[in-house]
Amino acid sequence: MHNSKRIRRMIIAIALIIVILLGLDYILYPCTFMRNDIHTVTTQKHQDIFMGTSHGKMNIDPKTISSVTGRTGHNLCVGGEYGIDAYYLAKLLLEKQKPERIIYEVDPGYFATQKEEGNNYLLFYHQFPISVSKAEYFGDLLLDCDFRSVLFPWYEYSLSYEIQSIPKTVSKKWNRDYSVSDLKSDSQEYHTDGFIERYAVDTSTLKMTQPKLFSEDTVNVQSMEYLQKLIKLCRKERIEFVAVTTPIPEETLKKYQESYEEAWNYFETFFGKEKVQYLNFNTTYYELFSHDINSYTDYDGHMNGDSARNYSEILAYFLKK
Repeated sequence: MHNSKRIRRMIIAIALIIVILLGLDYILYPCTFMRNDIHTVTTQKHQDIFMGTSHGKMNIDPKTISSVTGRTGHNLCVGGEYGIDAYYLAKLLLEKQKPERIIYEVDPGYFATQKEEGNNYLLFYHQFPISVSKAEYFGDLLLDCDFRSVLFPWYEYSLSYEIQSIPKTVSKKWNRDYSVSDLKSDSQEYHTDGFIERYAVDTSTLKMTQPKLFSEDTVNVQSMEYLQKLIKLCRKERIEFVAVTTPIPEETLKKYQESYEEAWNYFETFFGKEKVQYLNFNTTYYELFSHDINSYTDYDGHMNGDSARNYSEILAYFLKK
């Protein structure tokens, strides 16, 4: 009898803790652009889905590409998106709205570094609807991460900002409001097709910082394995797969020439073996788009809005069927 009461109290306590944690998550976790992205791609069918890193997010404009190809598309790229994230995003799409093609933006540095802890660690998983892919994603990724990322996903965000934004956050979630008016800042704005447009900057004030550099000696084995799994999944599901690396400013390419050349050779060999089309705008297609710093907002290779639209038009001709 005493044991049953103790067990009952324990169950009630655990349930209460779960309710409190879910409540805090509901009112404190901000409405990010990834919330809009996941909602859009799981409720609307798109022929083309773009995956990759921040270079893809800010350099690839689906609207411009659609105007050339006549195909619908959405940009699911984001800074911090590693191979494991792209793989489970693809699995989620297969459950909800299967695309005809995935265009995967390759930033070599992401294949020589480890996935970082921080608010981007849960950015994708947190927005997944209840699904088989979410459960699998949890098992493969979150069981090895900082427990705070699982129990308190809002802890990486500014508490002062979260508390100030509670009324707006709760209102948007309660009303299922996916408007994008508040996903805009002085330096950039989010578009409904997933593209983030960066505003032009005074490039004379920019300082070069070292990007994530690739080295075959430090290849992230897990990321390469998940890239292979993603390609295999697309092949199995008859989804066309195209890889692309967006242009990088000339000064950066020259300063880190050895690292970039090693990366280009590695991925050209890899995609060649996988029989995947690889569009590298820093080698084979170097001359097709400007590498002048005035087309970018930093030396890392994030373009301003006009340049991104111009580049997307060029990319679109390769994607046109």
